[in-house]
Amino acid sequence: MSEKPHTVAIGAFVAGAVLIAVTTLLFVLGSGFGTKEKVVMVFDGSVTGLNIGAPLAIRGVKVGQVTDIELILDSDNLELIMLVEADFDPGAIRRRGAANDDLTEELLNRGLRAQLNTQSLLTGLLYIQLDFHPQSELVLRDIDSPYFQFPTVPSDLERITRKLQDIDFGALAEDVEAMVEQFYAVASSEDVQALPRQATAALQSLTSLSEELRAQLASSGPRLDSVLDETAATVSSAHDELPRLSELIESNLQTLEIATDTFRQAMGNVEDLASQDSATLYRLNNALAELARAGRSLQALARTLEEQPESLIQGRSQNKR
Repeated sequence: MSEKPHTVAIGAFVAGAVLIAVTTLLFVLGSGFGTKEKVVMVFDGSVTGLNIGAPLAIRGVKVGQVTDIELILDSDNLELIMLVEADFDPGAIRRRGAANDDLTEELLNRGLRAQLNTQSLLTGLLYIQLDFHPQSELVLRDIDSPYFQFPTVPSDLERITRKLQDIDFGALAEDVEAMVEQFYAVASSEDVQALPRQATAALQSLTSLSEELRAQLASSGPRLDSVLDETAATVSSAHDELPRLSELIESNLQTLEIATDTFRQAMGNVEDLASQDSATLYRLNNALAELARAGRSLQALARTLEEQPESLIQGRSQNKR
């Protein structure tokens, strides 16, 4: 009976050992101890809020975590730098298509940079965001580390802080003070002090002018009413005369049509008279010939009388004898 508890204890121990071994194996395989690479990053600004174990992510996808944070003093430049070590798991990135064997080097050449980012505004915790910044300059710091170095870029807050640090607030305050003094000098000048009086005088002039205009309009009112009445009467008269004028125009148009028809008939008669075989044209030609001969005779008689005016008297005397 005493052997049964020992058997159960041994079985439980073996089962626990197997469970621990399986758990350890899964942990090792899941954490990727065999595939992770140690990388380092150098930050110039404050890393307040960045703790060991903070995520290392590419566009929000975790690919590693922070393992160490060191403060290094550069004795040559007396400059403090923050050296952050992290485990980077290239196996967390699924690859498609042909690529180089060294994934880290390939990502670096394509502009992959490390940047501090905020995990939560409430807690103020930071994490390291890896993303592509192809326009940024590749700058690797001279540090004593055997691990691969990821270049870094300043965060948005660091950029704003640096821009604010570049502003000379003392000079800006002096400029503002000078502007205030100039404004005070202008405001206290005699010309500016006289502006209210000038404005009051201008308003009084405008008031007087408006009163004069109102009086002129009041006096011109009856004349305007008379002109409007005459205009209305003229328009009414023209409106009454329009029907009669329309009838007159229509009558004249009818008369014009009749005259046109008569002229057309007369032109037809003229064409008939002008034809070569017309008897009227023959008689007209004979009459014209007789008139021509008579005209020549009268011409001859006129010349004779002009040359010998007494011939008419003498000729009559001889005829009497």
